[in-house]
Amino acid sequence: MFPVPANVALGLAALLFLIGLVGVLVRRNLVFILLSIEIMLNAAGLAFVVGGARWHQPDGQVMFLFILAVAAAEVSVGLGLVLRLHRQGDSLDVDAASSLRG
Repeated sequence: MFPVPANVALGLAALLFLIGLVGVLVRRNLVFILLSIEIMLNAAGLAFVVGGARWHQPDGQVMFLFILAVAAAEVSVGLGLVLRLHRQGDSLDVDAASSLRG
């Protein structure tokens, strides 16, 4: 088993974060925005794990567990809001959701 160099893994984390950021900025559907945020959280978790492995400390893995907990909370709250918006407005467009103020 050969270890992956830290610069390659951090480059992959940066690429994943960039893909997620583009998804958040370009997409208008709330489900795709939530998926893009998940990709960004996983990229940050990968960067923490790589940093912890580089310095031979378990801190990166502990931070990744916290990131997983935040991602689970984000999914549960986000999907609840998506279901509520879909029932009220019959659309998952971000612009249509902003018109539901009241």
